Amino acid sequence: MAIYIWRRVVAKQQVHNEKTEMPFFSVIPVDFVATAKQRFEEFADVQTDLLKAFQETNEHWRNRMAVEAKVEGDFASKLTSVRSIPDAMIACQEWGSRRLEMMAEDAVHFFDDTQKCMQTSARLFANGWATTSGPDVST
Repeated sequence: MAIYIWRRVVAKQQVHNEKTEMPFFSVIPVDFVATAKQRFEEFADVQTDLLKAFQETNEHWRNRMAVEAKVEGDFASKLTSVRSIPDAMIACQEWGSRRLEMMAEDAVHFFDDTQKCMQTSARLFANGWATTSGPDVST
């Protein structure tokens, strides 16, 4: 009887050792890990590109604010130095024309920035991100 109990204890100990030596991640399929790594790298690349686009856009609009401040300052100095109503009208027309040009440029730049961000964001949905919940089986 003692030998029987001893064999069972040894057998249980061997099974326990085998279970504890096996790492948890070895049960995850290699394809799943590779796909997850690829998806994470794609996600990180898109996030990096978005951050770069936002930084470029921020820089552009900061510079644009400086240009607007200069235009307004020039207008104010011209308006204070005029001596007649016709001169004031000319200064106002020049200022209004310049502001309309700047608004048109702003609209074009705004739509370009929006399109760039949307195209970069759309890369998140490429290769099955939005259509499947598992690995991409189309390749």
